[in-house]
Amino acid sequence: MLSTATNIHDDARLGNPRWYAVYTKHQHEKKSADLLARKGLEVYLPLYESVRQWRDRKKTLNVPLFPGYVFLRSTLDNRLEILTTPGIFFIVATAGHACSLPDREIESMKTLTTSHAAIEPHPYLKSGDHVRIRRGPLAGVSGILTWVRNQHRVVLGVELLQKAVSVEVIASDLEKIGAPA
Repeated sequence: MLSTATNIHDDARLGNPRWYAVYTKHQHEKKSADLLARKGLEVYLPLYESVRQWRDRKKTLNVPLFPGYVFLRSTLDNRLEILTTPGIFFIVATAGHACSLPDREIESMKTLTTSHAAIEPHPYLKSGDHVRIRRGPLAGVSGILTWVRNQHRVVLGVELLQKAVSVEVIASDLEKIGAPA
């Protein structure tokens, strides 16, 4: 399971860039990510392949894992530059303070999206067995074990957004771990 977001007042105030979730206009994630990247910001937009059926054909599309969200790494000294980017509504915050995401959540997401594993969005879960993948290209990734369509899947969540992603795994490659602190 991926853990709780932290407050901006720790590392960002000391000049250390942190990852933040930025909420975008509906279906403007790719455009907003591109515009932020053109401004020199480190941007991450996790995508997955989805097969869509139209009347006459099927098409495979790369769509955002977290619709409406783009991740960026910043100290937020350039908050105005970020918020004036077309398609950006706001930086995800709690009580008026931008909330940073733990680096390990973004790193886990990057591991999943570059692994060529069959990933897909998944409803966010708050309970279940906490597991770690022991072998294979996803070794070291931790999450919650679920059973979907006769398959074992590990769910990785971004708690701040209340969103999650699941990946198919082999049960023998898993080890049970305690709940993260």
